[in-house]
Amino acid sequence: MNRQGILIVLSGPSGAGKGTVRSHLLSSDHSITYSISTTTRSPREGEQEGVDYFFISKDRFQQMIREKQLLEWASVYNYYYGTPKEQVMQNLARGTDVVLEIDVQGALQIKEKYPMGVYIFLLPPSREVLAARLKSRATDAPEEIDTRLKWSEREISMAKRYDYLVINDDVHRAVDTVKAIITAERCRPYLYNLEETWFAR
Repeated sequence: MNRQGILIVLSGPSGAGKGTVRSHLLSSDHSITYSISTTTRSPREGEQEGVDYFFISKDRFQQMIREKQLLEWASVYNYYYGTPKEQVMQNLARGTDVVLEIDVQGALQIKEKYPMGVYIFLLPPSREVLAARLKSRATDAPEEIDTRLKWSEREISMAKRYDYLVINDDVHRAVDTVKAIITAERCRPYLYNLEETWFAR
C-alpha cells in the first residue's frame, strides 16, 4: 500500500553525534534518503561537496532566501545553513522518507510549516561528555568550542518542543531507538490514502 513519505528532523547540539547516528541510520535503512544542507562555511577536512553539504557563497545563499528556495535557514556560529526545498518535497510526495540533520532554529521553522514531521532531539548524557567530544574531534579552535558549548544551552532548552528525546550515550542504542521511532511513525493512518485504496468504487 502506497503512503506519503515522512520527514524526519534530527537535531541536537554540536557534538551530540547527529552525523554518526544519521550515517548508521542510512546505512541500515536504504528506504530513507538524506537531504543535504547548504552552508556558507568552508569544508572541514574530509568533507565533500554534494555529499556532506553544498558549500556556497553568502551572496548565493541570500539569493536562495529571496527566491524562497529554502525550506528553512538559520545563522549559526556566524555562518548560514539551510535546507533546499524542492527535492525534499518531491521525495515526500513520491513516498520516500527524508531525514534532515539540522540545528534547532531551522527545525522549529519547519515544524511551524510542517507539524506532521517527526522531530527528534539527540542529546549527549552530560555537558562534560559534550565538551569532551567537541575537543576530541580537533576541528575547532578553543574559542569556537566555548561558543558551541554556550549555544548548546539554548538549544537544549528547546528540546521540549520536539516529539522525541534520544540520549546518545551509546551510538548503537541511540540508532536503534531512532529506528524504533521511525517504525512507529510509519504506521500513522494519515500517511495512507485509504479512500483510494479501500473505499474506491
